Amino acid sequence: MNKAAPIDVVIDLSHHNGVVDFVKLEASGIVGVIGKASQGLTHIDPLFAAHRDAAKAVGLLWGAYHFGVNADGAAQADHFLARTGTDPSTLLALDFESNGDSDATMTLDQARAFLRRVNDRTGRWPGLYSGDLIRHALGDQKDAELARSWLWLAQYGPEAQTPANWPHWALWQYTSQGTAAGIVGKVDRNRFNGTLDGLKRFWGAATQG
Repeated sequence: MNKAAPIDVVIDLSHHNGVVDFVKLEASGIVGVIGKASQGLTHIDPLFAAHRDAAKAVGLLWGAYHFGVNADGAAQADHFLARTGTDPSTLLALDFESNGDSDATMTLDQARAFLRRVNDRTGRWPGLYSGDLIRHALGDQKDAELARSWLWLAQYGPEAQTPANWPHWALWQYTSQGTAAGIVGKVDRNRFNGTLDGLKRFWGAATQG
């Protein structure tokens, strides 16, 4: 995407992170926050709205993700968008990872249906957050429909290894054991594959389809 060194200015949150001091978070250099909005067909994250409002109040870029499960993908997308709305300033993503066992884990067809429904309703392809699950599901095969979504790579360690289906990753969650001012305990840290200006353009481009 960009030859500049990746920048470490994005975190993702859920209710597990508790109450966050977004003033301290913004002052520490964090630029973007992606919050868990929903899971499955009915669950909503109880702190999503509070995190969203507080992040926007201090000028942070805001995004939302849905944790996919083994259920109708389009219906999960509708549940997600009922929580997030279709505001073009909100970055959207699907969390496609193992849900404990194969019977509870979202399938590739369900993921495709989710991404397609979000695009149908918003005019933009959401990101796909995944790591081992997408590698095992696709291997070296290419999937043109999934490739329309930007990749949010989940891989802990010193190097990012992009699955064959994407030419590059956009965001890389490289640790779940990070720290950030304003957050008690550990937090997921993410690098963006480019510059700060590039991140702002990406956030805008991703919200405009």
